[in-house]
Amino acid sequence: MNHDVNASLPLEAASEQLSAADLLAERYGFVCRPRRDEAHSLWLDAQGLALLSHGPQAPGPLRVDFVAGAAAHRRKFGGGRGQAVAKAIGLKGTQTCRVLDATAGLGGDAFVLASLGCEVQMFERVAVVAALLEDGLLRAAEDPEVGDIVARMQLQYGDALQLLREQPDAAFDVVFLDPMFPEKRGTARARKGMQVFQQLLSGDPDADGLLLEACRVARRRVVVKRPKGAPWLADRAPSGAIGGDSTRFDLYPALPA
Repeated sequence: MNHDVNASLPLEAASEQLSAADLLAERYGFVCRPRRDEAHSLWLDAQGLALLSHGPQAPGPLRVDFVAGAAAHRRKFGGGRGQAVAKAIGLKGTQTCRVLDATAGLGGDAFVLASLGCEVQMFERVAVVAALLEDGLLRAAEDPEVGDIVARMQLQYGDALQLLREQPDAAFDVVFLDPMFPEKRGTARARKGMQVFQQLLSGDPDADGLLLEACRVARRRVVVKRPKGAPWLADRAPSGAIGGDSTRFDLYPALPA
């Protein structure tokens, strides 16, 4: 299923959320109707928007939650500026920067950077993913612990390559890319969100094309998050890399002014 077809997933809602569901459908092109035999559907209730998977071994509801769970644990115990992503961005001391996350996904890395003081602009091309992320941001904005953090995160739904082309030169200190990649056979079981996305999406078809535009838009560097052992994006050697347990961050210099 490609990112255009994703908008046609059925969207159902609790009775008190029907008006909100209509607005969501209008914004992202979803269809408010009961699920038939689709493997995935959307559900909106008082807890927020969820992506549901259906089947005998389906995972539970997928929501974006910046307040509790893994995001809260990483915020409190993840290592702060000692994390690989913070080192890759180039955060030193109390320094902050303006980051463009052009492939935001569920916003995990963007939230980490925002929690470290960065202003993060996010692009997301997939309607389902953007809607889940927007819902998580809206709920987190009301929380006293993380409201100030998500206030530094701005989301724009649209094609990342086109949106990058609309940005002026050196518009952001750093551009961050984390393109979808096909799951390799024999790899460890992916996290729940990644499992579902790998069923729904075929990867980022224009991932290689993002790199050149990202280097133009960045003032300092471009950071590309890749699986450990994966080939370079666009078959282009980075100027450096910072490794993690299962991922690495390839570093590319910004284009000369």
